[in-house]
Amino acid sequence: MKNRKQVLVLLHVLLMIYSVSGIFMKLASKESFLSPKFILFYIGVFGVLGIYAIGWQQVIKRMPLTAAYANHAVSVIWGSVWGYLFFHESPSLIKALGIVMIICGIVLFAYAGEEQNHE
Repeated sequence: MKNRKQVLVLLHVLLMIYSVSGIFMKLASKESFLSPKFILFYIGVFGVLGIYAIGWQQVIKRMPLTAAYANHAVSVIWGSVWGYLFFHESPSLIKALGIVMIICGIVLFAYAGEEQNHE
């Protein structure tokens, strides 16, 4: 069971890293096309996505693909966090409800998988 929890933690760390690519993309969108800053931000995007791709392959070796994809929605939550922290986007009730729905969906999927494993 410990190994499964470690893989799940790794998955969520990777999804957080994956969501950082959105920060680089938004920063690049504020720069002139092919300016040095634009290119630097896009190098950041490709670097983050490269790290994520390698980590994703390791995760799906160790857990079912359906479970990994069910947790992928967490990147939307991280996007909201980054928007608030880096771009001063205001939180709203609709965003909060969306985050709660995502978390509920992930928890329901996890419990459904555990029930099937016990049967």
